[in-house]
Amino acid sequence: METDTFDPDLIHAIFKLVWRRRAFEREKNETSDVVDSEVGAGTSKKNRPTFANANALKLSCELLRTFVAEAVQRAAIIAEAEGVNKIEPTHLERILPQLLLDF
Repeated sequence: METDTFDPDLIHAIFKLVWRRRAFEREKNETSDVVDSEVGAGTSKKNRPTFANANALKLSCELLRTFVAEAVQRAAIIAEAEGVNKIEPTHLERILPQLLLDF
């Protein structure tokens, strides 16, 4: 049975948004610091398209699903230890540093 996971199209859209923002910031920084070494046509990094194939998107979705499931599980343990039946933002804040180090 296949588990629920994030939609690959959604993850791809998020990736594309981040790539566009980084390209914009890179262009903005390059206009302030003109570099003569990028004179060759089509050779600069900013002219190359960024993409992700289907397998990379599936893997990214699975990694995000695992990350979120682990975050919820750890936050639930903290909430249970405090005698609360509902996970609150403070529980997530408490587990986040160690979770990020583990991933």
